[in-house]
Amino acid sequence: MATALITHDAALRHVTPDGHPERVARIEHLLHALAGFDLVRVAAQIAGDEEIERCHPASYIGSLERHAPSRGFHQVDGDTFLSPGSLEAARRGVGGVVEAVDMVVGGKVGNAFVAMRPPGHHAERQTAMGFCFFGNAAIGAKYALDVLGLSRVAVVDFDVHHGNGTQDLLWHEKRTLFVSSHQSPLWPGSGEPHETGAHDNVLNVPLPPGSDGARMRAVYEDRVFPRLRAFEPELVILSAGFDAHRADPLANLDWETEDFAWVTEQLCAIAAEVCGGRVVSTLEGGYDLQALSEAGAAHVTALMEAGR
Repeated sequence: MATALITHDAALRHVTPDGHPERVARIEHLLHALAGFDLVRVAAQIAGDEEIERCHPASYIGSLERHAPSRGFHQVDGDTFLSPGSLEAARRGVGGVVEAVDMVVGGKVGNAFVAMRPPGHHAERQTAMGFCFFGNAAIGAKYALDVLGLSRVAVVDFDVHHGNGTQDLLWHEKRTLFVSSHQSPLWPGSGEPHETGAHDNVLNVPLPPGSDGARMRAVYEDRVFPRLRAFEPELVILSAGFDAHRADPLANLDWETEDFAWVTEQLCAIAAEVCGGRVVSTLEGGYDLQALSEAGAAHVTALMEAGR
């Protein structure tokens, strides 16, 4: 089956201040790298409040809407900014993941990659932070459970920063397994092994600065893959951050491009064993443009090979 690429030019209209690492050029470079790929290309739909409220209260959504500027920027925290196009882009990030879940669970495609920004995995229930406004991956998991009737969904996050938002949003959701590998110590300072969720449904795998791909592979083989197989998810959602790459300026892990291909291949292979290969991936971090392009292309290539 085919692989879907879900995106929208609204991602280009979420503008951040000059010098900000989460910039429009990220999506431009990534989509350029994927331009020649044989993908089912789909425009990301815009999510309404009903979808977003699966994880965030109406009061939070309303607060973001009230603070959205008609020009310039509204600074939400030290590094998170709203511009006039931000909330449409964020809503289409949610809508893209929901659409990807529909397509994959419905058998229209084998798997899907949602290439949207802003990212989502740092957004907590009532707090925008870390460049993120809505918890795209968590909302996708809740949609699969509550609307499509799945019983178990796994979210695996290999961004270099801990997915504190996804953890917060799924902490009490016993039908999910959230797995995060991330550099520690590093912002946001969460993601310790003792953080296991209300139902032992969270697995945090911190990696020390300087960890390379060999260290990552050993940890995944020893801890992540057995836990994922034992959970037997009916859908796997990937929070695909590419900032663990050795070239990334915001962190200090030493993964190479082939490491992102490997972890994608292995996760897709487990999905093939337990849930018919159903994988939805959504873009998170990655701030060196060349590394993002190369690692993102390697990730999508692995999805395509698994989806055939």
